[in-house]
Amino acid sequence: MKLTTRVEELRLRHTFTIFRGSTDIARNVIAELEADGITGIGEASPSGFYHESAESVREVLASIDAFLEQSHPLAYHHFLEDAAERLGENRAALCALDTAVFDWVSRRLGHQVHQLLGLDPSRMPISSFTIGIDTIDRMTEKLREARNYPIIKIKVGTPDDIAVVKRLRGETHAIFRVDANCGWTAREAIEKSPELKALGVEFIEQPLPPDQLDAMEEVFRKSAIPVIADENCVTPEDVPRLVGRFHGINIKLVKCGGILPGLRMAHIARALGLKVMFGCMIESSVLITAAAQIGALADYLDLDGNVLITNDPYRGVENRDGRLILPPLNVERR
Repeated sequence: MKLTTRVEELRLRHTFTIFRGSTDIARNVIAELEADGITGIGEASPSGFYHESAESVREVLASIDAFLEQSHPLAYHHFLEDAAERLGENRAALCALDTAVFDWVSRRLGHQVHQLLGLDPSRMPISSFTIGIDTIDRMTEKLREARNYPIIKIKVGTPDDIAVVKRLRGETHAIFRVDANCGWTAREAIEKSPELKALGVEFIEQPLPPDQLDAMEEVFRKSAIPVIADENCVTPEDVPRLVGRFHGINIKLVKCGGILPGLRMAHIARALGLKVMFGCMIESSVLITAAAQIGALADYLDLDGNVLITNDPYRGVENRDGRLILPPLNVERR
């Protein structure tokens, strides 16, 4: 088994701004896993917030070449567990390997991943479309571009948050969700929640920084709308401590290490009475399609990374105004 990697620079349609900063280009790693004449394709969308980069992903994956040469992807469960031990905290690297392995198994057995897992893709919820922080006028223009999407996710974390949501509400009857990306205080979250509820906001994603987990207990009790964990929910081990602090979790394959740990997180959350959401970073159709393969396990989806870019190098899942349609076979190069 041999793994090769390369960096793809994905260009955004608009400068994408969240509370922590802005970006115009995402540098993602494409991994190609070859064994028995079959090549599986995976992806990582590393984030500096989690201390990873395209360079670190490629470096750490290159360090396990000897292990890969002695392994076979068909025994993917044990193989990926062994790989996780070797990769440690490098979960973006594990995600690239994991998604390449699942794609390889899918090609080898002639069935899509959702079929191998017994999932019905028609049960996938509608995905939201994300609008990054900008001026109110620019955010209104972006919303008009996405006017056919029934669910809109609005990035917040500025003094104008309520004014922005009010302006956007005047443009559409779509369901709104807001994502503060750790940009609020507990008091802000609690005080803003009734206004947001009145404006048709379904939930608040990650209002506080992850080191304020105890303060989330008060937000959980007093918020007028549900709160969903993102930066506080990275690995399966994180899920139990979120009970009584969040109403649900946002699972991103690149945060947790791919499909296998993502499945574990979804099942743990369900057992604990938490809602399940699958989200994404800025990603090509490789990683968005991988997440969509298990999207039927979710209550909410935010898998729009591939429609936010202008140069997707692959064809995969189709986004029809938020409704995700999986390809008949696997992703393919354009």
